[in-house]
Amino acid sequence: MKNFAITGVAGFVAPRHLKAIKETGNQLLSAFDPNDSVGVIDSYFPKARFFTEFERFDRHVEKLRLEQQQSVNYVSICTPNYLHDAHVRFALRNGSDAICEKPLVLNPWNAEALMKLEEASSNKINTILQLRLHPSIIALKNKIALGPQDKIHDIDLTYITSRGNWYYASWKGQLEKSGGICSNIGIHFFDMLIWIFGDVQKSTVHLMEHDRASGVLQLKNANVRWFLSINAETLPAEIVAKGQRTFRTINIDGEELEFSAGFTDLHTESYKHIVAGNGFGVGETLKSLELAYDLRNAKVAAITNDAHPFAAKNLSKHPFK
Repeated sequence: MKNFAITGVAGFVAPRHLKAIKETGNQLLSAFDPNDSVGVIDSYFPKARFFTEFERFDRHVEKLRLEQQQSVNYVSICTPNYLHDAHVRFALRNGSDAICEKPLVLNPWNAEALMKLEEASSNKINTILQLRLHPSIIALKNKIALGPQDKIHDIDLTYITSRGNWYYASWKGQLEKSGGICSNIGIHFFDMLIWIFGDVQKSTVHLMEHDRASGVLQLKNANVRWFLSINAETLPAEIVAKGQRTFRTINIDGEELEFSAGFTDLHTESYKHIVAGNGFGVGETLKSLELAYDLRNAKVAAITNDAHPFAAKNLSKHPFK
């Protein structure tokens, strides 16, 4: 049984981490979040200590290690994106391995600095890349690996996950804290595509606004037209007619990749791999971090015939600058 602490326990993704800690047979000793709406802890670890001030949480973890000889083996990090870097450093300073939600950091040089810190410590930084553990994604990777190595695949990625007005008032709606839509929404898909189809050769951005983005990626073995959105107004009419608020599709060479099922237990699978010493390290996530950074800082190009079909029809009247 391993000992865990968690930061950002009141956040959206935290219950998946609590469930994963529980289902892998481990225990949570300490939790932190400035917000105290954390009753979900009772469903998993009612005896865990909880703090709303990071300084007291920090002191508690240190006292466990120095005074009670009860080290925290892992710190799970579910805080806002811009705090990941600092909280990974906190884990390493306390002799703990880090398990960090996506994106690990917002800037590539922050990841490189963490790699140096990791090398100087005896602990490991793990990042959650759960799509790499999805059975359908693994099957696709194997299929591509066994196919013609010189083939260039044609891919359309469309991911619309509607968010209400609260989103724009939260840290997620602030570019400097979330990294924008490419880091906050698209990072898993970019990682998955690079993992399967190879490194980025060229990238063109056709749309980059606060609630939607689109472009074309040329990977080693694929041309990818992508469209990401958190605005319900960009949903296709047939999806709206069904009363749905999410539209997710990946089309590869004219065939739909079905991966809507199987998401429920991917965090638990991630934890199983991490505890067994097989987690995804900083180096594994660096390419997608670099891409997300480049996309949000790219000059927007004119929409051409090779753009994603949703790009032109979803130009906002109020683009984010």
